[in-house]
Amino acid sequence: MTVTGLSLSDLSLPASLIVSPDRSQFFKYESVSLSCEVQGNSAGWRVARNTSRGNLSECNTDWGKQQGSSCIVSLIPSFSGVYWCESGSGEHSNAVNITVHDGAVILESPALPVTGGDSVTLRCRYQGTPSNLTADFYKDGSFIRTETTGEMTIPAVSKSDEGLYKCTNSEGESPESWMTVTGETRVPRKTHQDQLGDHVEEE
Repeated sequence: MTVTGLSLSDLSLPASLIVSPDRSQFFKYESVSLSCEVQGNSAGWRVARNTSRGNLSECNTDWGKQQGSSCIVSLIPSFSGVYWCESGSGEHSNAVNITVHDGAVILESPALPVTGGDSVTLRCRYQGTPSNLTADFYKDGSFIRTETTGEMTIPAVSKSDEGLYKCTNSEGESPESWMTVTGETRVPRKTHQDQLGDHVEEE
């Protein structure tokens, strides 16, 4: 979901919204911790979200419990939406889209952007027992593959893995969630210019 003025990959932002556990889909009544990681003084920063009417609403007793710079939320479907951190002066963090599902199946996928080269596991979770059922995984509406464990691992994600994912199993279908991939591998190959620079430094 795109929010005007809020970029998921803007590394120059003064704060980051940290989601724990790091996933974008939750069952009704599950809890999530939303924290503001601020460069410098965290005073004055609060977690905010958009409401169904499109208005900004800060973490409070209506939908969350403020603990320092963190907001603990017991989720219900109407809390689905976009969350971010905002300061008193109007500065903001990255935005995270959270879906609270009233159905039986969700896709556990990262809420925060993943780094190219990292291993990522998507889990098709059923709320009942057994929790891990054979699942079909889809990206951008196209079938990827079936996994008997209910989990699909991408050993080294790349930009081509970015997209909209969902899963289905014998108990139902999950909502769709967008997975963002940033950068390349964590250990980039050195260019010829970098190697020349290293040689000069050694001399």
